[in-house]
Amino acid sequence: MAKHWLWAAASLTLSLTATSAQAAPDLNAANARLTALLDKNYPVLDALYRDLHQNPELGMQEVRTAGILAQHLRKAGFTVTEKVGGTGVVGVLKNGDGPTILVRADMDALPMEEKTGLPYASKARATYEGKDVPVMHACGHDTHVAYLIGVAQALAAMRDSWSGTVVLIGQPAEETLKGARAMLDDGLLTRFPRPDFGFAAHVTNLPVGSVAIKAGASSAASDSYSIIFHGRGGHGSMPAATIDPIPIAARFVTDVQTVISREKDPAAFGVLTIGAINAGSAPNIIPDSAEVKANLRSHTPEVRELLKTGTARAAKAAAMMGKAPEPTITYLGGTGALVNDESMAAAGAAALKPVFGNGLLFAPASVPPMSASEDFSEFVDAGVPSLFFGIGGYDPKTLADLKAKGQPVPTNHSPFFAPQAEPAIRGAVSAIVLSIIGGVRPAAK
Repeated sequence: MAKHWLWAAASLTLSLTATSAQAAPDLNAANARLTALLDKNYPVLDALYRDLHQNPELGMQEVRTAGILAQHLRKAGFTVTEKVGGTGVVGVLKNGDGPTILVRADMDALPMEEKTGLPYASKARATYEGKDVPVMHACGHDTHVAYLIGVAQALAAMRDSWSGTVVLIGQPAEETLKGARAMLDDGLLTRFPRPDFGFAAHVTNLPVGSVAIKAGASSAASDSYSIIFHGRGGHGSMPAATIDPIPIAARFVTDVQTVISREKDPAAFGVLTIGAINAGSAPNIIPDSAEVKANLRSHTPEVRELLKTGTARAAKAAAMMGKAPEPTITYLGGTGALVNDESMAAAGAAALKPVFGNGLLFAPASVPPMSASEDFSEFVDAGVPSLFFGIGGYDPKTLADLKAKGQPVPTNHSPFFAPQAEPAIRGAVSAIVLSIIGGVRPAAK
């Protein structure tokens, strides 16, 4: 994702225990039953995962993926609606009185070449921003679609263990941070039963068997901008007859970093990245425009606003210094920080600790969130308090071998990212289904 749910190795040092105002429910029997169901259903889920991995689709192009998800949800007994917010899928299962619970999985892949060497590695290609590009599930969303189907199968088979309504959604375009908003704008919360709370999970490079829960803010806000500096083109030998937008853009790239170094509180998180500069076509031609693309990351609304206004101010000042027209600043998209409901995080940790043991990693709200972003925040900001799990996907032996060699562990969005599908899918299904059965929900207000 523009996000990528990356739990750093430091996460392993977080507290392995959590407390709750009420005792965690006994889920041993439910877990045994769920494990038996997963043993029975996993061959289908594995075949599905491998198929999706070999046939990834970019955001808002997930037609095949959405069709496969819809087919499996219908087979599990859900009422399914397709093409919500573009290529989104919504499945609803009513099971008596009780809360309405949202469970979300994202479906899209990334425009990059796979280098994992897996026998089912992707060789797919697609059109991205007008260019033919390779496509890879480098963020693990193929496992997410599989776990959503596993959740659907389990909840349908275990109806006697829970009551209420579940709304399962296959979300498009998480990587561009646009899919959740598209589904909301298409009436997700009005056309379908409105969720009282929700769950989601994301595979990470933590050890298999790990389930990470972060109370409070767990990821950063992300905002991307296009800034076009306008000049007056001309011959490279006669710069005085032109307004050269390239040095204006260069000045901006340097000056805007003072917003971070001189205006932001040093103790507050904030990142300002220049991701692209596009200008000119030949060494002896001064172009008439230069485009700079910037990405801003923050944890608080105050820093988010500072970065936004500071970036615009620096851009306008650079243009003024170059005697150029005011630049065109366009918001490309983004999302707010993802904030887990603290009562759900505590209840989830307490409920799942007996199941996952030391694999349950809990970080209190006082621990800083990660710097990546996740547009599941759009559902939370729309009034659906939620709990977002990080799921381990790497064999501890593999992690130990890489450490011994001094090599980094592939992260989400790496061309080498290759989590173990089975434990990741099983872990996500177990965390979500057992949380639902165990009554994990926001504290009453």
